[in-house]
Amino acid sequence: MPQFRIAEAARLLGVSDDTVRRWTDAGMLPVEADASNRKVIDGARLAEFARAQAQAAPDPSTVGRSARNHLVGLVTEIISDRVMSQVEMQCGPHRVVSLMSTEAVKELGLEPGSLAVAVIKSTQVVVETPGGAR
Repeated sequence: MPQFRIAEAARLLGVSDDTVRRWTDAGMLPVEADASNRKVIDGARLAEFARAQAQAAPDPSTVGRSARNHLVGLVTEIISDRVMSQVEMQCGPHRVVSLMSTEAVKELGLEPGSLAVAVIKSTQVVVETPGGAR
């Protein structure tokens, strides 16, 4: 069963070590001692906590969609030529890059600073683990 030290959990959650310690002290995030008597957090419990704490920006669109993965963010850069454009967005801590026609960029009125929703629908998602992880 994977376990994470306080500093590792903080990096994964994008917060400071002190914040994780406050959560453990408040009983919001269960902590236990490992074989070396260091404070650790069970991986499954950390995953549950991460999911519960996730705060996605509200989706401003009113479109019904079958895709379950949509990320609200800001357009940060657009690189265009005559036919194609590369649109980069910052969606919370995630950088999303999309390739689309330059015509679509113009029709959508996209420019740096525009609010947009990245909709991701894929039958293939690659999942990797750190080297040596089992």
